[in-house]
Amino acid sequence: MLTKDEMPACPVATTVQLIGSKWKLLIMRNLLARPWRFNELKKNLEGISQKVLTDSLRSMEDDGIITRTVYPEVPPRVEYALSELGESMRPIINSMEAWGISYKETIANT
Repeated sequence: MLTKDEMPACPVATTVQLIGSKWKLLIMRNLLARPWRFNELKKNLEGISQKVLTDSLRSMEDDGIITRTVYPEVPPRVEYALSELGESMRPIINSMEAWGISYKETIANT
């Protein structure tokens, strides 16, 4: 997690730094619905490499956006879910979804 001094001065830049990558936003989109396992995310996010998924999940966990729960089973089961901080992004992602729907409708009517 970045310290306050390491974060950009601009709040928009801070948000972009934390969740601005294509993959992080799509991971969050999935986690809004329910907790996901690593392989479920990998299969659902077409085109993401294992390394990018791993790095994104670790970064989001370090930043407090997601939680990682390891269940003591054989084989071990790991689930990723949005943290309270991650859940606070729900209205923003919902707004992005609504904007995307509106944009697609506008383009379809031109």
